[in-house]
Amino acid sequence: MAQLRLSLPFIILCLFCISGSVEPAFARQRPRAKAYIEAACRTTRYPSLCFRCLSGFANSTIESPQQLAQIALSVSLYKALYTRSYVLKVAKELKVMKADEYQTVNDCLQQINDSVDQLSESIKELRRLDQNPTIDDQFLWHISNVYTWVSAALTDASSCVDEFPGHRMSKMKATIKGKVLNVEQVTSNALSLFHRYAARYKSAARATKKP
Repeated sequence: MAQLRLSLPFIILCLFCISGSVEPAFARQRPRAKAYIEAACRTTRYPSLCFRCLSGFANSTIESPQQLAQIALSVSLYKALYTRSYVLKVAKELKVMKADEYQTVNDCLQQINDSVDQLSESIKELRRLDQNPTIDDQFLWHISNVYTWVSAALTDASSCVDEFPGHRMSKMKATIKGKVLNVEQVTSNALSLFHRYAARYKSAARATKKP
């Protein structure tokens, strides 16, 4: 399995995704890879967001669920990092002001911190699958760990969104909610794409264990 190496163009692409740009200008999608990404994104809960965030990689060799899962998880991590940076800045300002909203924002910050840690661990664990390509109990254990960490990251992002109920809120709260909601959505998509990757190995493992 090919490992994903992060580069400056990759980070720039993630920032385009975060800001909501449709596609980075430097991306020249190859039709086959673009069609592959589009088909995979249809299986996610937020297909349009999925395609917008991943289509810039269509100029690379992406022809496997494993490669797509790696990229999706990395995009989710960078988006979580971007959001954490923003929420941290707001929390510091509110603390100085001794504002009533500080505790709510700080609670959200802790949850985003947890999401960042969990997504980081999930990416490390996915890379460990490269070191043990044999489909055995150890391989399936790594897959289970990725599921656990990405699911936990999704739960934490969702919990932060829940800190800001309703539609009538300050601009500051609405901005935080919008950014964290995007983290939740891309993480949901990443989990779906990882499931697509892991499903075939689970099927192969069940077939191997049959008498």
